[in-house]
Amino acid sequence: MKCTPVGIDIAKSVFQVHYVDEQTGEVVNRAVRRSVFLQHFVNRAPCLIGIEACSGAQHWARELIKLGHQVRLLPGRFVKAFNIGNKNDAADARAIWLAVQQPGKAVSVKTEAQQAVLALHRMRQQLVKFRTMQSNSLRGLLTEYGEVMGRSRAALDKAVPEVLARLSERLPAMLIESLREQYARLAELDAQIAQIERRLQQWMREDEAVQAIAQIPGVGLLTATAAVAGMGDPQAFRSGREFAAWAGLVPRQTGSGGKVQLHGISKRGDTYLRTLLIHGARSVLRHAKDPGPWVEQLGQRRPPNVVVVALANKMARTIWTMLAHGRAYQPGHISVRPA
Repeated sequence: MKCTPVGIDIAKSVFQVHYVDEQTGEVVNRAVRRSVFLQHFVNRAPCLIGIEACSGAQHWARELIKLGHQVRLLPGRFVKAFNIGNKNDAADARAIWLAVQQPGKAVSVKTEAQQAVLALHRMRQQLVKFRTMQSNSLRGLLTEYGEVMGRSRAALDKAVPEVLARLSERLPAMLIESLREQYARLAELDAQIAQIERRLQQWMREDEAVQAIAQIPGVGLLTATAAVAGMGDPQAFRSGREFAAWAGLVPRQTGSGGKVQLHGISKRGDTYLRTLLIHGARSVLRHAKDPGPWVEQLGQRRPPNVVVVALANKMARTIWTMLAHGRAYQPGHISVRPA
């Protein structure tokens, strides 16, 4: 059955809906209030609804799917190509309506549990940034008074008590107390980060898919939970290479006249997941006793960073294969192209 394409530009209070009425051929582009948005689609025949992947899109996609509609979440850069002329809500809804009818890669609709795990990752990432800012600020303030410490957190923890005791003899008490309070915030941030990691570990013990891919060398708690939650439905990707390309772990291409040139990695897709995969691959190369003949041979021909990205690409493909086909990790497995 052919579904009527509908483009929706969601916002905080007013949504813009664009479609063509099949019976009359009328072009409908109207504003719908948030409170009655779902009522607008309750009694309609199943539609192919396109929504730009932005804040709130996952929630509305789940609600529309419950009503029997097909929903495609479209990347913003894909929608932008169809926005011709001025940019406003009506033009954006029309651009989404045009884009949803084109072949292309859509963003997978995630469950509430998967989105909850991603929310924990975002909160942890923010806390880590706060902790880095606090430690750098404290180190910079102490440098103004001739106290230089190492860059690591261990060096900071070792030196701060002695430095503050020494500076208290010649600096105002109000400054020393403020510096001690800022240093104490680092421990508070450590506790909050550790609490989030314990909650992720609890979800890991309950989810078989996370436990399975955690067996891959270089895939730990953060990478495993972020990969399962960020991927959504593994069947949304046709192959492991497509998943690796979505994560930005494949070369960027430029070419004309049949000549294609490969450049550095594209850095598209999920920056957070790509960072975890690359850090995991770097850890494997640094600490593994036997990374494998493939890695050793590649290391003889290519620079170290290229080897790291190549291993991260292989890890991403392995993750997709295990999740899409329900396979267990086999260290010595060699893929064979089917005849």
